[in-house]
Amino acid sequence: MMNQDERRLFLIEYLMKEDIRLRKLQIPKDVQGQRDLLRSLMNVRMPRPIDDEFLVVQDEYLQQRNIERGITDACDLQPVASDERLFIWQGDITTLKCDAIVNACNSQMLGCFSPMHSCIDNFIHTYAGVQLRLKMNEIMTKQGHEEPAGRAKITRGYNLPAKFILHTVGPIIQCEVTEENEKMLTSCYRECLKLAAENRAESIAFCCLSTGVFRFPQQRAAEIAVKTVKDFLITDTGIKQVIFNVFKDEDLEIYSSILGI
Repeated sequence: MMNQDERRLFLIEYLMKEDIRLRKLQIPKDVQGQRDLLRSLMNVRMPRPIDDEFLVVQDEYLQQRNIERGITDACDLQPVASDERLFIWQGDITTLKCDAIVNACNSQMLGCFSPMHSCIDNFIHTYAGVQLRLKMNEIMTKQGHEEPAGRAKITRGYNLPAKFILHTVGPIIQCEVTEENEKMLTSCYRECLKLAAENRAESIAFCCLSTGVFRFPQQRAAEIAVKTVKDFLITDTGIKQVIFNVFKDEDLEIYSSILGI
């Protein structure tokens, strides 16, 4: 049985052999350098078939890697005082164990192809494994067109601690936020909640949709997120836990203020 070092080298060498342009890359000697190279190779890999041996080793590697990075169980989180079904959690959503996490995607829905990019789409595809891109390619090929803003798709979580991943495309702000932009963002949250409920997910974690490179103002986006979730929970009794996942201190302050913490 391989150890983590052996798995990592196996995966790197496999991915380098797949593409003649990558075969002359120098493999770093240090662990972090190898981790970064493996992540980069996974980021740029196109959605094409891959053999079972790779998937077995990759899954063993990623599941152990996720344990090494530290997993937070949603069951251990404390709700806000005003509503026992609402939670705020600051951290890396790919390390959160819950029924469903939400991924902020682009309209191609295939993940981020930029090596080592810091977006959530990149992290989710990295730690879920190459199966996620293959599945999304299958879904999008069948659909036959890019994903409009405001809708959602669902997949397994693969190697993530989460059981499901909900994929949604938020609105891109060009100049000022329009009423249509707000409707699209509302739809992102509502459609994710509907899919979660249909798949009997009792816990769901939302990232701050559209507030990064899509430029939706953080305060207004958070207001829309909280209102849409509260409105949905009025009639839905299946979802027991909605987690507003924040990464920046500024977003933590915004959600804390809105939810009265």
